[in-house]
Amino acid sequence: MPVNIIWRDGHTYEIQRIINMCRAASLKAGGVGMRYTCVIDGRQTYLFYEDNNMWFVEGIKLRN
Repeated sequence: MPVNIIWRDGHTYEIQRIINMCRAASLKAGGVGMRYTCVIDGRQTYLFYEDNNMWFVEGIKLRN
């Protein structure tokens, strides 16, 4: 289970809660895999784990 995300600039965001897990496609990024509906910094977003062992997140604007 994912516990945090390390962004490109090196900032680490804690995953506060995982609401749901299911197999789905990302409509924004175009990938397919296990979709984790997560709460990060109080906002809901999707984190994906693809079949090729790669993770990606649909970006949201987070507070610093």
